Amino acid sequence: MAQLYFRFGAMNASKSIQLLTVAHNYEQSGKKVLVFTPAIDDRYGVGKVASRVGISREAIPISDDTDIFAIVAGEEGRPHCVLVDEGQFLGKQHVEQLVKIVDELDIPVIVYGLLKDFKNQLFPGSAHLLCEADKIEEIKTVCVYCNKKATHILKFKDGRPVYTGETIEIGGNDTYSSVCRRHYYHPPVAY
Repeated sequence: MAQLYFRFGAMNASKSIQLLTVAHNYEQSGKKVLVFTPAIDDRYGVGKVASRVGISREAIPISDDTDIFAIVAGEEGRPHCVLVDEGQFLGKQHVEQLVKIVDELDIPVIVYGLLKDFKNQLFPGSAHLLCEADKIEEIKTVCVYCNKKATHILKFKDGRPVYTGETIEIGGNDTYSSVCRRHYYHPPVAY
């Protein structure tokens, strides 16, 4: 029986590389996978899942009007698995479509993404995934300042931590850092 998995972690927790590894493993076994990623994340190009270690692959971009269920159901030769990167950027309708893929097409769906934004609030896509996922799994990484588990994302502007502003600003290590709770609220003066 297929399930909806939500695998979340802070930045640099290896979410994208894990997705790419899962896709590779399915394909090495002769099984078909479909990979999706929100079009808003265009750091490496629209419709591309890329890891910071340099591995990438093409993916089907998701915009507000994308019907993921229709794409999967219309695919010639049903996929054995559906993989989604950057799940925090999904809309409620997309999460509902993923549930439908699992429940009606009996295809497992694995979604990778951030849980919270730099304001320490759940991303809307992540909140919907937490409500609907059959399995919720944390992918862990460590704080950039110490060896505690990173649970928060710290955003920087001009080298200083900020806690307000636009929730979605696509960026990498130059803009965001994964930190523990203590260093989120009390970051070192100089980074």
